[in-house]
Amino acid sequence: MTNPLNDLALDQLFRTARTYRRSADAWLDKPVSDDLLRQAYDLAKLGPTSANCQPLRVIFVRSAEAKQKLRAALSPDNVEQTMAAPATAIIAADHAFYRHLPRVYTEENAVPWFEGKPEAIAATAFRNSSLQGAYLIIALRALGLDCGPMSGFSSAKVDELFFSGTEIKSNFLINIGYGNPASLRPREQRFAFEEACQIL
Repeated sequence: MTNPLNDLALDQLFRTARTYRRSADAWLDKPVSDDLLRQAYDLAKLGPTSANCQPLRVIFVRSAEAKQKLRAALSPDNVEQTMAAPATAIIAADHAFYRHLPRVYTEENAVPWFEGKPEAIAATAFRNSSLQGAYLIIALRALGLDCGPMSGFSSAKVDELFFSGTEIKSNFLINIGYGNPASLRPREQRFAFEEACQIL
């Protein structure tokens, strides 16, 4: 690797970055371009996944029609903030990811690791799409956007509305836009290194 990032970059990605949520005023009335969403994915896709399996599939919900469709799957507490966000990413996992392994993982034939093994497929798809969703959050922040990742929705309903007839299953949502600092509350505590970590 090269040199560590400077403090300005670390602040933007972690220290001063916040989760925007709770209400419609969490987001400024400023659109997010297709180009920025594309740039964020093109960065996030470079993060590691096991056997380069890349199960992440994303639908960026932005149009009024798509937002109304998504509204039907949201928990009541998440409706306002999601409808106000310029875009919402449905982070999902393709459970047929292993069929693409001959193309994306040429080191050896990894298809037998998963074919006919639903538990291995589900665990790998969930774990790696979660990783890739986190990479996407970091990529969005790196490009100057704010995020509001959340659960609080019916996965079954989202899968029915957006992924019917596929082997893609939703994982979590990320509201995306330019956050309104006035909507933020004090940051909640984080565990100290000594509370959460061991070096053995």
